[in-house]
Amino acid sequence: MFMNPPFVSRMKRCAVFSFIVCLNSAALCVENADSVIGSYRRLPAENAWHEGSISIKTDSDEALLEWKNKAGVRWNLIPDWEKGVLNTDQGNPYFKKGGTEFRLEKEDGKIIGFVFNSDVFYRDLPGGAKVRIPQKSGGLKGYISMRLGAVPAGYGYGVSFYVPAWPLLEKPLAGFQVGLPSTWIKPENSDFKQPLCPPGTVARDRWPERGPYYRDVFQTIEGGLGFWVSTQFGAGAPKYRINGTPNGYNHEISSPGWGFGRTTPLAAKEMGIAQLSNRLLLPPDGLTFKAGAAGELLGNAWMALPLTKAKQKDGVSTGERSWTLFLNAENFKGPVACWIPETWSRLSQNYREIDGRGLDARPGLMSGGAMEVNTVPYLEASDSLGVRYTRVPRLQFPVNERGESVLMQDVVMYSEEALFKAVKTTAAGAHNKSLSWKFHPNAGFHPTVQANPLVLKQGGDNLLLSGIEAFVRTELLDSEKAQIFGLKWKQAEKWAALPEYYRQEGGKMVAVAENAVPPETGLTKQSFRAAGKGRAYTSPHQGGGEWIQPGPKAGPFKVSLSDGSVVTYAWYRFVDQPSIRAADLSESERNAVQALIEGLHAQWAVTDEYLPAPSRGKLVELDSGLKVHPPKGLEVGYVPIVITQEAQP
Repeated sequence: MFMNPPFVSRMKRCAVFSFIVCLNSAALCVENADSVIGSYRRLPAENAWHEGSISIKTDSDEALLEWKNKAGVRWNLIPDWEKGVLNTDQGNPYFKKGGTEFRLEKEDGKIIGFVFNSDVFYRDLPGGAKVRIPQKSGGLKGYISMRLGAVPAGYGYGVSFYVPAWPLLEKPLAGFQVGLPSTWIKPENSDFKQPLCPPGTVARDRWPERGPYYRDVFQTIEGGLGFWVSTQFGAGAPKYRINGTPNGYNHEISSPGWGFGRTTPLAAKEMGIAQLSNRLLLPPDGLTFKAGAAGELLGNAWMALPLTKAKQKDGVSTGERSWTLFLNAENFKGPVACWIPETWSRLSQNYREIDGRGLDARPGLMSGGAMEVNTVPYLEASDSLGVRYTRVPRLQFPVNERGESVLMQDVVMYSEEALFKAVKTTAAGAHNKSLSWKFHPNAGFHPTVQANPLVLKQGGDNLLLSGIEAFVRTELLDSEKAQIFGLKWKQAEKWAALPEYYRQEGGKMVAVAENAVPPETGLTKQSFRAAGKGRAYTSPHQGGGEWIQPGPKAGPFKVSLSDGSVVTYAWYRFVDQPSIRAADLSESERNAVQALIEGLHAQWAVTDEYLPAPSRGKLVELDSGLKVHPPKGLEVGYVPIVITQEAQP
């Protein structure tokens, strides 16, 4: 197999590029030089840097290509066919800013362009054929949402609910982000009449509309099932990702080592999530599912647990609430990870007005649930009369025998009697005393649910999408208990979809059938860009720091996941995992929480029941590759920490 030899004679170079290089299905198949050589342009092409050509470099003994733009600037390209990229050298003026490669784009087996510095360059078609329609962002914007009724005081110690997992798209697409139904948990601060976000935070400096108190953007626990632009290893099924911000969106935390959308690890003082489970991996790109998920349910719960004691240090108070994620799937049940309390109190070190106002000390509120329709690509073109048409990807939903798509069900809010008090008793010294981990049935409150109208907008002008109501509406699907929120379709069998095509009529975009779109627009013939392979998540492997000192006790080990990635992990003592090391706990605090976790590991079983069972529906299966077993001698008090995640070779 040709693997990019460093030196090839000029005589042999043509043979190298004409040689058929066909790799496995995950790689690029290049037949000859014509598959990449040619002229390209960004759409719209606004200057000479947006147009150029790729050619074989004729003045080098190396097997190189060359990019030259119309501004006369050129640099070398080194093919890596296996990864589907053309790497640049340092002659590229964007190299030091991270623009190091042309990521090749394919359609119907042919290269149609490349992505460079987040810009898409399309290949000019031969014979003056019509150029491709540029793909834009903002095809669908809005929320498919519900709101909850009033919740009595005292029910701010946890929340649980069930949501379905299904492939919203037929295949992963570039530039696509939609969160499947989930929620936001925020600290209850209705009695506080000062800004919660200090100057210097993103929320305070950039979002004045959220003022004067900034309660909704101060601190959050969010995330859930979804599809994200920052996903590095796309799969047909959604992924489950934790997310949250402790500091007005200055940064977001998504796993024990990484932030949301970042492939390099968080700095020590940015970490905030600790791995609790010794039976389930928590990859930075998200939890994966068994192939074939089609609406089965995943149970989610965030429960405040007193895993550490409240304290005062240097005039800053830190509460005792470690918000802990529990999952309920067909093949895994129980605690997964928790937020470290110091994560929430850190912001008050230099802004004492908010001391005691974070999620480490305050009740957590859930006010509703939603599908967040964030970043959806779209195509637009006009017919011969100048009438504007648009197209969005097909968003599909599983439909039951009643013509319904369940989005969220069985929402419960919890008091301290659900689990908090029992864990506090255990943490106080009864480490060997077994307790029931099933949420106490009499400690839950079932709030009423109200469906919000389905409202979506499109484009930079936020034009209202009209006509969707002729196909589907939001609805409460269980009128007796009002506990199941979803979509009711006018006509559907096993799957239904939102309209794909729209025509502008005045200040709105009206849904139309595919056969109503004039052929000259080209909208029905062009595909949306497929998602490419992403970058590897990396962590420090040498030197000092929380990852290395004192480091793991066993590993590294590797597993393959259903998204085509390989996860490398190692076993750390609970208090020696990087995020706990970064929390700067005292020796007595470390000893206490380590002893507690050792006792809890002996009690947690992945087959026990924790959350209330769903009122209807089946549970989804997690990817079996995520499930692990502790090595001999490390059965309690040790946790698996992901070190890297990368594409399968």
